[in-house]
Amino acid sequence: MRHHALIIEDEVLIALEMESLLGDLGFRSFEVADSPRDALESARRARPDLITADYRIIGGTGVEAVEAILAELGPIPVVYVTGNPDMIPGPGRPVVDKPIDGGALARACQSVCRTVN
Repeated sequence: MRHHALIIEDEVLIALEMESLLGDLGFRSFEVADSPRDALESARRARPDLITADYRIIGGTGVEAVEAILAELGPIPVVYVTGNPDMIPGPGRPVVDKPIDGGALARACQSVCRTVN
């Protein structure tokens, strides 16, 4: 499993829960960003091995943040973790609904990490 995750989430308690769950999956370092701009800056500082993104964040959406990161840095595994799964565009994008189920998150992360790297 990879080591560094970028968590795009504007709710602190959910971000902390994500760190714990991803830590259980083998991730050892984390950055949390609460806006598209902060997410891009974080990804530039330390290229993530996985991105998790909520849909609604400060100043935009997780989709906008992910698109900007991927456009600049190339392919990175992404899992959307949101209470708005119907807002995630495109088929086949892994989405874990809130409240977060650890098993569903693990399956989604394993699936995207296998297919992108």
